[in-house]
Amino acid sequence: MRRGGALTAVLVLFGLATGAAEVAAAQELPAAVQRCRVTDPGLTELSGLASDGRYWYAVDDGGSSLRVALLDRETCEVRAEWTSPTDPYDVEDLALAPDGAVWLADTGDNRRARSTVALHRLTADGDSQLYRLTYPDRPHDAEAILLDRNGTPHVVTKEPFGMAFVYRPAAPLVADGTVPWERVGELALPTTDSPDGPIKGIGTRLVTGGSVSGDGTLIALRTYTEVYLFHAPDGDVPAALRRPPVALRLPPEPQGEAIAWEPDGSLVISSEGLQPVQVLPGAAALLDTGAGPESTEAPVPGTDQPGTDESEDLAPPAGDPSAPGSDEETGVDGTLLSTGPALVVAGGLAALLLYFLVRMRRR
Repeated sequence: MRRGGALTAVLVLFGLATGAAEVAAAQELPAAVQRCRVTDPGLTELSGLASDGRYWYAVDDGGSSLRVALLDRETCEVRAEWTSPTDPYDVEDLALAPDGAVWLADTGDNRRARSTVALHRLTADGDSQLYRLTYPDRPHDAEAILLDRNGTPHVVTKEPFGMAFVYRPAAPLVADGTVPWERVGELALPTTDSPDGPIKGIGTRLVTGGSVSGDGTLIALRTYTEVYLFHAPDGDVPAALRRPPVALRLPPEPQGEAIAWEPDGSLVISSEGLQPVQVLPGAAALLDTGAGPESTEAPVPGTDQPGTDESEDLAPPAGDPSAPGSDEETGVDGTLLSTGPALVVAGGLAALLLYFLVRMRRR
C-alpha cells in the first residue's frame, strides 16, 4: 500500500495519544530463518504470499494487469507466472483455493472511495474471472483475504480506528456481476509497543495480510509488527476470529504485508521493498491444536489441476453475523481493553486523517 509521509505523521500522533503501553507485549516467535531475498522488480510492492509446499505464490499491488509469480522456495527466483490482461485497481492479497486456482483480493482502497471492490479468480492457463462486491455500510480498505476450506472468501478490513471488520459474500458470486458483502465478524486488535514497522503506535494494529492453512484449521492475520494465530477446528473462519488469538511479535520489516502458511505448519512472511522472505518454523504448534503437520505433497501448478467447477467455490456457507460490538475490546491476553478514550481521540483526528487520505494516490 502506498502512503504519504503526512498520513504517517497523523497515525503516529494518534498511536501516541491512545496509549499503546497498556497492552500486554506479544510473545516471541521462534527464531526466523531468512530463506532468500526477492529480487524480481515486478514484486517491489509485494503485498501477498501463498504456499503449496512447492512454490511461493507472490503478488504485487501495482501494475496494469494480473500477475502471480511462482517463486522458488530456496532462491526466490521466479519459476513461472500466471497472468491475465485484466486491469486491477489495487490487489492487496491472494489465497490458494482448494481447486488449485488463485484468488486475488482487489480490495485496496486508501481513500475509502470505491463504490465496488473486486475478487479475481486466476488459473495457471491465464483464465481469469472478475467478481465485484459492495459493502453494506461504507467503503473500506482491506488487505487480507481468508479463503476457507470450502473456497468461500472472507476479507478483513484495515481500520486505524476502532475494530476491524470481517466480510464474506452475502450471496453466490456472479461473474462480471456485483453482489453485496455481509459483515460476519468484528476483530479488536490492540495497539502494541513494537518499535518496528513503518508507522509506530496505531500502525501496529492495522491488518496487512492473512492466510488460512490448507486444511482450513489455522488462521494467521498479520499487522506490520505482529501476527495473530487463530484455531478453526471446524473450518469456520468467523467463529475462529471470535476466539482469543495467540499473538506473536514478528521480526523487523520495513513494510510487512505478506504472510502464508506452509504445509508443515511454518509461517512465511515478507515485506515490500525487495526484502528477504523469512520462515517462522513451528508456528502452528503454538496453537496447541493437537494436530500434526499437513502433507507437503503438492501438484505442479498448471499440470493435472483439479477441475475448475466454480459452483463449490462461490456459494458462501450459511451462518449468522457476529453480535454487534461494544465499547470494550478483547486484548491478546484475554483482558478487556476500553476503546472509549481511543474513540474520543479518533473523533478529533478523523477529519485531519481524511484530509490526507483524499490527497493520496489511488493505490
